Amino acid sequence: MALISWAAAIFGLAGPAAAGTTLRLAHASSPDSLINQAATKFAAEVKDKTKGSVDVQIFPNGQLGDEGPIADGVGAGSIDIGLGGAVDAIDPRLNVLSLPFLFKDSGNVHKFLDSEEGKKVQGFGEDRGYLMLGVLDSGFRQFATSKAIEKPADLSGLKIRTPPNPVILATMKQLGALAESIPFGQVYTALQSHTVAAVEPEMRDYYDSKWYEVAKNLSISNYIWTANWWFMNKDSFSALTVDEQSAVKVAAADTVNWYRGELDQVYAETQKSLEAKGVTVTKVDTAPFAAMVQPVYTQFSKEWGADLVSAVQKQAAVN
Repeated sequence: MALISWAAAIFGLAGPAAAGTTLRLAHASSPDSLINQAATKFAAEVKDKTKGSVDVQIFPNGQLGDEGPIADGVGAGSIDIGLGGAVDAIDPRLNVLSLPFLFKDSGNVHKFLDSEEGKKVQGFGEDRGYLMLGVLDSGFRQFATSKAIEKPADLSGLKIRTPPNPVILATMKQLGALAESIPFGQVYTALQSHTVAAVEPEMRDYYDSKWYEVAKNLSISNYIWTANWWFMNKDSFSALTVDEQSAVKVAAADTVNWYRGELDQVYAETQKSLEAKGVTVTKVDTAPFAAMVQPVYTQFSKEWGADLVSAVQKQAAVN
């Protein structure tokens, strides 16, 4: 019997070895981005904590589609984990954190996310089969075009590219701009061909995607903060062992903390790099812009519930 057992161990006659689990993680950011660095860190920690039983395979740069299709794919189970700001498939109420001039700085954002109200918002989507692993800053959005945007009148009638975020679209309309929802990967060409005259990017995306080559003025307005929501298919999560589930959650929390700690330095370095490439960076007096956006709050209070919008505003005001 000992000989048979030895042979079985050598030649696999005792049946197949327990197979590991591969999780497909997709995002639309570039391979050099801080988002991809975070995904890589997460994957390495999950592999280490599970002793190799869970392997996270990363698909950056929109390889599995833009942000909307990624969210759809996670819901359908063809993608296990996604990152992005397009959340209509998950729960449109997540867009409440994109209300204009809601947050004053990233510290204010993180304090909100760690609060009970922030955790409540991160629970949205569970009834649709999504589990939120965390939130990574997509960051505050600015204005970029061929000339500086200094006052609301500079946006009047301006064709500007936005993501398909309903709050951003409503805010642009309120500020008098003509918003065009163009996929992330087509923005450079749209600017180059003058399909749009401006963008409202987060600074790192503006740099990583080289939009500064065709829109040389960056106006710092911080008019909206957006999230890179980090979500997982609930069935994919439930299929893991209890220890593997714990490893995924701990690795995600560790990655969020690491990511937050990198932001200030990354933004300082990014602005310096942009200026070295001839980009004019100016700071906007936001008061005239903020005075125009109350109708956006009214619109989405009706759509998502006044209690939700009020609670988020109240917590965001806690500095």
